[in-house]
Amino acid sequence: MASTLPYKPKPGEIPTNPGVYRFRDADGRILYVGKAKNLRARLSNYFAPLHTLHERTRRMVTTAASVEWTVVKTDVDSLQLEYTWIQEYSPPFNVRYKDDKSYPYMAVTLGDEAPRVIVTRNRKISGAKYFGPFPKVWAVHDTIDQLIKVFPIRTCSDSSYKKAMATGRPCFPGQIGRCGGPCSMRVTIEEHRAIVDDFVAFMSGGDKRYVKLLTARMREAAAAMDYEAAAIYRDKLQAMDAVLNRSALVLSEDTDADLFGVAEDELFAAVQHFVVRGGRVRGVRAATIDKELDITGADLVDQLLQRAYGDAAPEDIPRQVLVPSLPEDAAELEQWLQSRRGKKVTLQVAQRGQKADLLRTATVNAQQALLLHKMRRTSDYTARTKALTDLQEALELTEAPLRIECFDVSHLGGTNVVASMVVFEDGLPRKDQYRSFSVTDTTDDTDSMYQVLTRRLAHIDRDEAEAASVDVTADGAVDTTRKRPRFAYRPQLLLVDGGKPQVEAAARALRDAGHPEIALCGIAKRLEEVWLPGEDFPVILPRTSEALYLLQRLRDEAHRFAITHQRKKRKRDITTVLAEVPGLGDARIKALLRHFGSVSALKKASPEEIQELPGIGPRLAAAIHAHLAPAQVADVSLVDANDR
Repeated sequence: MASTLPYKPKPGEIPTNPGVYRFRDADGRILYVGKAKNLRARLSNYFAPLHTLHERTRRMVTTAASVEWTVVKTDVDSLQLEYTWIQEYSPPFNVRYKDDKSYPYMAVTLGDEAPRVIVTRNRKISGAKYFGPFPKVWAVHDTIDQLIKVFPIRTCSDSSYKKAMATGRPCFPGQIGRCGGPCSMRVTIEEHRAIVDDFVAFMSGGDKRYVKLLTARMREAAAAMDYEAAAIYRDKLQAMDAVLNRSALVLSEDTDADLFGVAEDELFAAVQHFVVRGGRVRGVRAATIDKELDITGADLVDQLLQRAYGDAAPEDIPRQVLVPSLPEDAAELEQWLQSRRGKKVTLQVAQRGQKADLLRTATVNAQQALLLHKMRRTSDYTARTKALTDLQEALELTEAPLRIECFDVSHLGGTNVVASMVVFEDGLPRKDQYRSFSVTDTTDDTDSMYQVLTRRLAHIDRDEAEAASVDVTADGAVDTTRKRPRFAYRPQLLLVDGGKPQVEAAARALRDAGHPEIALCGIAKRLEEVWLPGEDFPVILPRTSEALYLLQRLRDEAHRFAITHQRKKRKRDITTVLAEVPGLGDARIKALLRHFGSVSALKKASPEEIQELPGIGPRLAAAIHAHLAPAQVADVSLVDANDR
């Protein structure tokens, strides 16, 4: 692999102004859009030596064929332009959001002559004011039933309204007391509009004012001995209390805030958005995110806020936004939100008190949502059965692959090469049968894949023979204490993470091991195409296919397991080698690894190269070099992790 990219701009070409940059592939398609306060400083991170880049970032920059940028006047302008282009082009390497489901909303059609309140999942009704989302449809209907007792507004359909206004006869819901619009012939259009305004104000958080107003009127009516009117006000207060009691007061009554709880791993993130108005949780939104690039939690919050408020109405943006971590451009985000709202907006992290407690609750919900997202489809027996059947048909297998083993190779700049094997049986993970490997004498992905599969396939015949034999004790009983074979069963399908080169290397391992009967395929990350050995073109599964989802989950699980093994190995290297150097603390160890990429690369560096790092003088550089000299450092034995 070349250490630099052919399209890397020349020194001095990239400006230092704020702006937005775009990576494009050879066909001109935009792969990634990002913003920067200083374009030169930000883009230099992408053009660092390839072995120092995160695996997914390296995949993006090597897939790209060019980079371009647009200079803007202010950081706020770059934020707005980034959001616009992400919405327009949907770049595949930017984070992708998936709403868990289409939540029901309460909507008031303010654009109509006589606005009505409805339950809808459509967020694009012109002129409508939305409240929610609600967790269940019945919760919206129940809330409306209670509120129209207090604020009798129109609930009938547009056709019923037009017919009633044309004939002068009340609409049917109006006749039974279910509609309070002008079509009920009880109020004028102007009077009805005033009631609608009160309804919207109450739902927007003005509940305290209306409770006081109705209480005062009830007492006045009782003092005047107008008990029928007092009873009406009492019933309205009870209906209002019934609505308010469904959403407990979690913050002070004057608090309007949005809280974002985020849970993430290397590949996915889940978000829980709590909408708090008047101190009460008025709605909860949930979304899951596919992370294509290595993105920090703060950067994720940045893009999350852009998506949440990019198309929001001014009245839907609260005074306060609480997040788990502040992005680098928090000040610019505040300015952007203030310009959209027309009033002051604060963006902050809740440190203590009730707000911090509520944010922790949102985070716990996000953690549960992330777990559910990763397990929901594979825990469904029908979905698993369909996935295995579809996979059998797509790959033209003789039987459904009830046992699938997936292999992934991971390394850090050509060092610390490791591999993982994960096992799914009947579409579910068998974590007790996961295996990890360390790879020797090669940094090539295809050679590593061949080596790992050769080692795994060598166990098939031996393990099956051991499993078939039965040990009998002296008294004639079956010995149940015998250790189970290491790999247990023969797989029906081997899956490798990669495209045609990795698949051909795996096919060679199958032939050399004498097991060409085992089915094989590979899944390439860039376009999620499925490769078969000996084929010039991949199999393209539908994006909504259960079979593709199963292959993706296998690949992602193998990737996660390989990264976990690599991190443990790197940590062992750090603690057993670098930590032994006198005068070398945690901060300097991190700086060394960030610069050289690994302990192995550091061992090859000269004292002069080590001394180039700030804070490391000639004496410490010489000590590091002497301690890491090959004669004094025993190499870690790179063998199957399960053979130790």
